[in-house]
Amino acid sequence: MINQAIILAGGLGTRLREAVPDLPKCMAPVAGRPFIAYLIDYYTRQGIENYIFSLGYKHEVIEAFLKDYYPSLQYVVSIEDEPLGTGGAIKKACAISKPGNVLVLNGDTLFKVNVKDLARFHVSHNSDCTLSLKPMTNSDRYGVVQLNGDHSIHSFMEKKWYAESLINGGAYVLNPADFLDDDLPMKFSFEKDYLEQYFHLEEMFGFVQDAYFIDIGIPGDFEKAQTELPANLF
Repeated sequence: MINQAIILAGGLGTRLREAVPDLPKCMAPVAGRPFIAYLIDYYTRQGIENYIFSLGYKHEVIEAFLKDYYPSLQYVVSIEDEPLGTGGAIKKACAISKPGNVLVLNGDTLFKVNVKDLARFHVSHNSDCTLSLKPMTNSDRYGVVQLNGDHSIHSFMEKKWYAESLINGGAYVLNPADFLDDDLPMKFSFEKDYLEQYFHLEEMFGFVQDAYFIDIGIPGDFEKAQTELPANLF
């Protein structure tokens, strides 16, 4: 069972700046609540008991929110003094994580993965990194992940239109100790410099879950979230 999660919430949110000025992207209001509240509520119900919030841009806004609205939540913060990229942020957070596997989540995405099923898959495959994959149809916004017959990663494909595809849903399982043993720099992209460069060197698998998925990274989907998210939280 996985009971700890890293939430990556340090991004600038430049694509949402017009819709949500002067706020970290994860604090964008969705139906009257910051988006990150939906993440916390969903994954707490999934059994996550301890959180590491990886923060950067306007971290004090997120810290104040957590203190006021989640006074009993068990969490620590990992603050980037300078942008480290998604990989560097995860590496820094892993250094203060508890022993055992950790769920890594993007702070601007909610993918309603079943954490127990994901953890069971990760352990049974002796995986170094497990990606949660979402089936998509008629999409050109996301890169595509292709799997081998045993669900190991076969390849990563560039963004273009696909009639049917599996996309990276932004929810991963890692063993922090093993991840920290890799020869990775302080600043790097988790997606480009780790996933796409290491999938053929390590045990890396994809777990497909056709569950609700929303990414508020662009204004159109941010607006869609206003009505979808409250109805699809649980």
